[in-house]
Amino acid sequence: MSYDCRTLAERDQGIAAAVEAVKSGQLVVFPTGTMYGLGADAFDEDAVAELRRLKDHGRDVASPVMVGSQQTLDGLVLVLPQAARELVEAYWPGELSVIVEHAPSLAWDIGDTDGTFLVRQPLHPVALELLRETGPMVVVGASLPGKTPPTTAEEAQEQLGSAVSVYLEAGPGGEAVPSTIVDCAEEPPMLLRAGALSLDTLRTVVPELVESD
Repeated sequence: MSYDCRTLAERDQGIAAAVEAVKSGQLVVFPTGTMYGLGADAFDEDAVAELRRLKDHGRDVASPVMVGSQQTLDGLVLVLPQAARELVEAYWPGELSVIVEHAPSLAWDIGDTDGTFLVRQPLHPVALELLRETGPMVVVGASLPGKTPPTTAEEAQEQLGSAVSVYLEAGPGGEAVPSTIVDCAEEPPMLLRAGALSLDTLRTVVPELVESD
């Protein structure tokens, strides 16, 4: 099913359908700001495995996680490093991904990550509303391997078809700038990818941030 979230009625119906699909172990496509994401319940091993199969990802490819709030992140870790807390308070929701250690007790399987995970709170109202209802989701680009990343849910549907239960359309995304990635599981924290946020910008919040070789 596809829903046009640019209209209020379909948006409400679409998000409700997507929430039900995620909680039933199915895959959904939704806007995340600069791209369309293919998402699954982070705690549903079968759903995550199906997502990984579609993307042809092995266990060595860590599955990134999206959350709807910083409070959700707090529930996934034993201790959130101070640098991570300061960064997410400054730049979430937005194009910042952080790597932190997850609580050992979490019942999920997001790949071979040595106890860490990459997490972001996206800057898109549809994504935020969905994630606040579903809880943490594994989210990857909504394209098949080797295919062009879709700019709309309709384009994603042309690639993924019936493998996805619900498509949430919100029109073309913004400029495709990758998120900035900071590894906060390291000491000092390390910038792994300078995307939407530069090193100098991040250092205004975390001066000790270093750049990877």
